[in-house]
Amino acid sequence: MSSSVHRANTPRVFTKPFTQQEPIPESAIARAVEVMRSGRLHRYNLAPGETGPVAALERAFADWLGVPYCLAVASGGQALQLALRAAGVRPGDAVLTNSFTLAPVPGAIAAVGARPVLVETTEALTPDLEDLATKASASGARVLMLSNMRGHLPDMEAVSAICERHAISLIEDCAHTMGATWKGRASGTFGLAGCFSTQTYKHMNSGEGGLLVSSDPDFMARATILSGSYMLFARHGAGPDEAHFEEARYEMPNCSARMDALRASILIDQLATLPDRISRWNSLYGALEAALSRLSGITLPRRPAQEGFVGSSIQFLVPASWPAARCGAFVSAAGARGVDLKWFGAAVPSGFTSRYDSWRYAAPDRLARTDAVLARLFDMRVPLTFDLDDCAVIASILGEEFERLDTAEHDLP
Repeated sequence: MSSSVHRANTPRVFTKPFTQQEPIPESAIARAVEVMRSGRLHRYNLAPGETGPVAALERAFADWLGVPYCLAVASGGQALQLALRAAGVRPGDAVLTNSFTLAPVPGAIAAVGARPVLVETTEALTPDLEDLATKASASGARVLMLSNMRGHLPDMEAVSAICERHAISLIEDCAHTMGATWKGRASGTFGLAGCFSTQTYKHMNSGEGGLLVSSDPDFMARATILSGSYMLFARHGAGPDEAHFEEARYEMPNCSARMDALRASILIDQLATLPDRISRWNSLYGALEAALSRLSGITLPRRPAQEGFVGSSIQFLVPASWPAARCGAFVSAAGARGVDLKWFGAAVPSGFTSRYDSWRYAAPDRLARTDAVLARLFDMRVPLTFDLDDCAVIASILGEEFERLDTAEHDLP
């Protein structure tokens, strides 16, 4: 039995932290030390003909994903903003995006002066495609920033068809889907651009960092100048030919969003081990999914057969009859026993979690279907520092607290 369980006469408590990551690989530490000893942390501080860590990472990630172009930047949020600017989004433009996502996605839209148009969410935690089609027609939007929130992919062929029908450019937020696929095709390769994050809680860890990919050379030239390449774009590992920069270098502002050599050196070796981490995440996810699905009243989002997902977090819904007070009590009860739940129905933002009506800069209308989903929606990280025994303990604690609250007297929350 896992040593993370405290055995006593009181209810058992899980003691492992939900925010602890695996150590950085020794090979990556060695690369990072070499960079620090050199003192050359800026990506362009290179000798003639030298390929630095950032360019090497760009080439490796592009090859791994099967795309021609990759740009390494300072964060996933910066990748989103650069993608919007490079796609031609201007202040005042409407940009379609999910109502169920995290604040950096509508934040990126607002940061370039555009207006988020929020699309309803289904119980599968993906955008309602009927609502997407309606708003694509009515909003005049030229861009969809599709957030693959918590690793849930919609029908990507259907999304692509809607975008094509309405002449909308698709930008994929793949912060939670690095390594995921739809019918075998990699997330991030369905539209104009894919945006990835290497923030600590994502699938590769450099503290902060982002990767922007595309198959469009003119788009990538604009994004590269925006990132702060000055006239050093030839030093990129997976960039377009110099001819594509002829206009971009005069038209695009410098936003100083470069990734540095230290973070790139930490990431290169993590890419090679990503398939193993995905397999381990999915094993832990499968154990939690099987245990939680046995609880009467708990609903897990449907995972289509076409989706190859990365189970680095898990979501579930409680009965629609649960009032907000009872949902809040569930979070508190689980937390008291060491299980860190997030509830997307909370009226007040907490930690990294906020509801769409908290994004007042987006001036959101009420979204009835999304409201009904978020009111019941709980979320939990699945760190690779956990094992299968840990998953059994976590599921048992959640089951006990869920059943206690679900069968409580009507005068209790």
